[in-house]
Amino acid sequence: MLRLRTTGLEQKVCELEQRVEHLRVSRRVLMNLLEKVEREKIALVHNLEKENTRLQRDNTRFAQWLFSKNRQIVELQGRIEEEKA
Repeated sequence: MLRLRTTGLEQKVCELEQRVEHLRVSRRVLMNLLEKVEREKIALVHNLEKENTRLQRDNTRFAQWLFSKNRQIVELQGRIEEEKA
């Protein structure tokens, strides 16, 4: 009777050890996934920062171009007014 009980306990210990090993593997997989997601997030943020810088630079250039064209229009309107007078 004692032998049967010991065998049952040994079997239970073996099952629990297997479960612990599965949990360790699962934890490693989850940690790897988290690290991958974190690396991807960092790369995405970096790319978005670069894109934002590029857009700001392009916006500044466009604003300067518009200002220049507006100045030309005002100068031409001034010449037209001078010729009328």
